[in-house]
This record gives sequence, structure tokens and C-alpha cells, in this order.
Amino acid sequence: MGFEQLGLHEAITSTLVGLKYDEPTAVQQQVIPEALSGNDVLAGAQTGTGKTAAFVLPIIHRLLQNPRSTPSAVNVSALILAPTRELALQVFKSVQAYSENTAIQSTIVYGGVSIGAQVDILKKGVDILVATPGRLIDHLFKGTLDVSHLNTLILDEADRMLDMGFIDDINIILKRLPKSRQTMLFSATLDDAIFKLSQTLLQQPKIIEVHDRNSVAAPVEQIVYNLDSDRKREFISYLIGSKNWHQVLVFTRTKQGADTLAKEMKKDGLVTESIHGDKSQGARERALEDFKQGKARVLVATDVAARGLDIRQLKYVINYELPYIAEDYIHRIGRTGRAGEDGLAISLLAQEEQYLLEEIEVLLNTRLNQQWYPGFEPDFTKAPVADKKNSKAAQKRRAKQRAMGKATGNKRRRT
Repeated sequence: MGFEQLGLHEAITSTLVGLKYDEPTAVQQQVIPEALSGNDVLAGAQTGTGKTAAFVLPIIHRLLQNPRSTPSAVNVSALILAPTRELALQVFKSVQAYSENTAIQSTIVYGGVSIGAQVDILKKGVDILVATPGRLIDHLFKGTLDVSHLNTLILDEADRMLDMGFIDDINIILKRLPKSRQTMLFSATLDDAIFKLSQTLLQQPKIIEVHDRNSVAAPVEQIVYNLDSDRKREFISYLIGSKNWHQVLVFTRTKQGADTLAKEMKKDGLVTESIHGDKSQGARERALEDFKQGKARVLVATDVAARGLDIRQLKYVINYELPYIAEDYIHRIGRTGRAGEDGLAISLLAQEEQYLLEEIEVLLNTRLNQQWYPGFEPDFTKAPVADKKNSKAAQKRRAKQRAMGKATGNKRRRT
């Protein structure tokens, strides 16, 4: 099936030919017809499946079919909400690419940069707006943006928005939106919290699940190595160096942990950068660009900073520490194995993290085989490092907060 068979405007199909998009992906085949029909959509799709085009192309099609004479900041036609600056930038670049040969105007607003410059752009007129929740609310309160005449609302990576505690911001934004609109909600994982959110946002939605719920892309090989926590950094550096790997994405749970690990890996002779929420947008973009261009061999990131990273042909992802929220495991390893490419996801498991692996296995409904690496076998005579979050009470608290969209350790960030 080609894109022209989906009923898209010829200007769009012509642009896609130029971008060398041959055939629509599974999520595009299912979502685009429903979106063109005006239906609300709840879609569960893994990262790297082409879901951005699945919601952007129908928006562009509608604007081409019904062009507006004068787009303005007080008459935005489509709003795309993303949880992080990186993801918002990634989506915005796609909007620009897909609408390149049209008169459609688009822009992006996010925190960490001058709001004044954004106001100036909004004044010139906007059809499609990509935004993070915090900065969008800033504009709404300042009166520099009006979304009361919106036609289409997209929530991308909705599960991450809940994890980051954006539910209150979403509710504030919803009060400013017209009740009559098309809404599409996309999430890499579908759980009770997402379905609960969808009930407040969607009207008789078409539910689309491209793959088995909470699954991992087939091309990704998953390996779990048991070893002592104090040998993790040594093992990662050895693995990358001995196998001559390049472009390796490493995940830590904390910002301090990301900086510390990057510093130590530099001492091991590996050019390493780190990104997390406390770094400026410019610093994050420079680190990411160095990584993409191969100037940095390793990029150490936290979950918040890494969500939305789209690095073509990224083959290696390493979980230096398993995440406290099991769903984040899917998002992490979804950075590799994109668009059908092979990928390798390695998780380093210390004794005290065993319960985190069990939670991931329950989510995936599969068993992840554990193994030892010669020379780095764990020393079971050592007492495991105490983990204050490893208790039934803590696990129940995390589950409750996850359902409320306020996961432990992920305080709401103004992005």
C-alpha cells in the first residue's frame, strides 16, 4: 500500500516521495484513515513506528483541503502537546518537513528559552503549534495565545506526561479548548491511567494497538547481566572499548548519576556527554548533536531528557540502572530498533535491583534471561546495597502515584 491510497492530498504524497517514504508503516495505515474521517483516536504504538507522521499528515491534509486566509496566534488550528523539549523539537522538525511545499505556518514553544521571541513568532500567525505543557500555559496566561477555536488536539507520549506529573497542566489546558474538536492520544504503553485519561479527552475513540500491549520492538535483542553495582561503570567502559562500539546511549535514574558516570567514563578514555533536565537547552542540543555526529562516543541520559531522542540507526542502549517505573524500560530501549533496524538493549542488574526487573517482566509478560559476563561475575558474599524504595509500601505508593500521573522522583517540570 502506498501513501496515495490513504487519501492524502497530492501535495503531501509528492513531499513524501521526496523524503523517500515508500510505504506507510502499520500505525500510519491504521491511524491516518480514522484521522481523515474526523474520529478521535487512542493509539498504542512503540516509539520508532512512524506515529508522528500518523497524526501530522492528517492535520496538514485538513489545512490543505480547507486553507485559512489569515492564520493567527488567536486562531491556531492544531495543537500538538509533547512532554519534553527534545520530543517537541523532534515533532516540530517533522511538521516542517511534511509541510515544506505548502503555505502552512507552524511554530514551537517550550521552556528554557526567551518567551519574548516566541510571542513575536506567534503574532505573525500560526496554523500548527507544537508545545510543551508548561510553556503553553505561560502563553495562555499572558494572553499571547488563544486555543478556543482549535480544530485538532494531539497528545504525544501521553504516558510520559502522566509520569512527569502534567495531569494538572493538561486539565488547565483542556478548560481553554473548544468541546467540539478532534483529539488523538498517542502512547507507547496503554495502561489503566492512560485509559482513564482518554475518558476525559476523547469522544467515542477508535482504539488502535499496532503491537501487543506494552511490547518491545521485535528487532531489539534484550540482555540482562548480573554484576555488582560498584563494577557497573568498569563493565560498561570495558564492553564499549573491547567491542569497539560507537554511539552508545546509557541511561541512569538521576541527574547527578548521569554527570558522575559521564565524568568517570571520560577518565576511561571514552568521549562521553551527559544530558538531563537541569542542563540548559543549548547544552542539551550541543551534547546531542555531538553524539549524532560521532564526536561523542557515549551519551548518558536520564529518562526525562532522553524521551523523544530520535537517533537514526542507534544500535546500543545500556540501562546502567533499571528505572523505578517499569514502563520507562520500554521507552528506553525503544531508542534502538527503530523503523525495523536491529538493536541491542543491555541492562545491568545488581542484587538490590532484582525487584525492578520483576516489575518489568510483569509488564512485558515475558521472562528476561539473566547471565554473567566472564570476568565480571557478581560476588554474592557481598551484602546488597540497601534500596529505600525496595519495599512493599514504596511499591504501592509508586503504583498509586503512577495512576495519578505523578510518579515518584519525577516532579512536574515546567518545559
